Amino acid sequence: MRQRLLLVLLLFSLSAVTAFAFPLLMSTATERTQKFVISRTADLDRFATLPADVVVSEAERYAEVYGEGVVVVDASGRPVVESGMTVADVSAQIEAALRNQPAAPVPTVLPWTGGDVLFARPVGTGTKVAGAVVLRASTEVAALDVARRWALVLAGALLAACACVLLALVVSRWLLRPLKELDRGVRAVAEGQRRTHVADTAGPAELRALSESFNRMSDAVAEAADQQRRLIADASHQLRNPMAALRLRVDMMPHNGSVLTEVERLESLLDGLLALASAESTATELAAGGVETELADPRVVAHDRADAWRAAAQAEGVTITVEDRAPGLVRCSASDLAQVLDVLLDNAIKYGGREVAVVCDRSTLTVRDNGPGLSEEDIERATERFWRGDDSHRGTGLGLAIAERIVTTHGGTLTLHTDDGLVATVELPKEPLL
Repeated sequence: MRQRLLLVLLLFSLSAVTAFAFPLLMSTATERTQKFVISRTADLDRFATLPADVVVSEAERYAEVYGEGVVVVDASGRPVVESGMTVADVSAQIEAALRNQPAAPVPTVLPWTGGDVLFARPVGTGTKVAGAVVLRASTEVAALDVARRWALVLAGALLAACACVLLALVVSRWLLRPLKELDRGVRAVAEGQRRTHVADTAGPAELRALSESFNRMSDAVAEAADQQRRLIADASHQLRNPMAALRLRVDMMPHNGSVLTEVERLESLLDGLLALASAESTATELAAGGVETELADPRVVAHDRADAWRAAAQAEGVTITVEDRAPGLVRCSASDLAQVLDVLLDNAIKYGGREVAVVCDRSTLTVRDNGPGLSEEDIERATERFWRGDDSHRGTGLGLAIAERIVTTHGGTLTLHTDDGLVATVELPKEPLL
């Protein structure tokens, strides 16, 4: 961004300097050309008005002093004065002057202009032409003057360009320094630094206000994460104790089958809500930079959870297999990945068929069963909180919601589809193997 801003400012500045310098250069050359023309025209007029006995000496002296030739002829074209050049050299100009034709305009003298310019005018007044005067003038002095003036103009333009470059650097630094601080603050939050503040540096009022808003946001997010963590801890402590006491009393009651079932369902629902709240808290902590992302090996977690669920699966008549295809590490803690696999394996064992396969392929985990699967409509709602299918009377409706929240917290995706059974695919950000 700094380079693009500097490029725009520099192009604008250089365009402005060029737009100012070019007309000034041309006006300087035009002014010096006009001065050159006026001077030589005045000399022509003087020679045209001199008497015949004086014009010879004046022309010779003029040619000697200025090194410029003069030719004066009478009305018939016979030479009166040939000083520095002959009639034959300027015959065309003499004929045009004797016919009283206007001379061609003198081109603008530039620093690289060279050679001579011929000036011609008739002698006489009105329509009566008594002769002609031709003057050969050198442009060397005028071109040198133009070159000196152009050098001054170009030096001024160069100083102006340098000043514009310096101004562009100062302005870009003034504009971009707050943005650089904000970028540093965002990177610091992404790297796990809590309550990161950016310096209140000089800059536009809008960017200073943005910096202040970022500081307040950083504090608010960190404070929200702390409050959420404290709420989960307090709720877990305050709710589990009464639940444990209620369970103890229910166990002591006779004929408490239905009551015990409801207590167990309430305990399961409480565990699910706390797990979901914990997943939400982890997401907030990651956003606030309070948790550093860990790495896990999906193969190790898959084998561990498959072993843990194998007894429960056998009790339901279900077999669990694990297939390792390609190694890889993912950006997710092993405990969170284990919790996700617990949800998927629990659902596969309860609602799937007789076979459950876990496939590990780099950063992808797939849990596949050979059960009836879900319809497209049910798949769209499967990760909603408290949603349960028609045959899911045993669940709380929070398992897949918890798993989906954990996966998305770590930047991954959880997808479901039916293919000879339900297929749950977890894709997590991978960590390159060194």
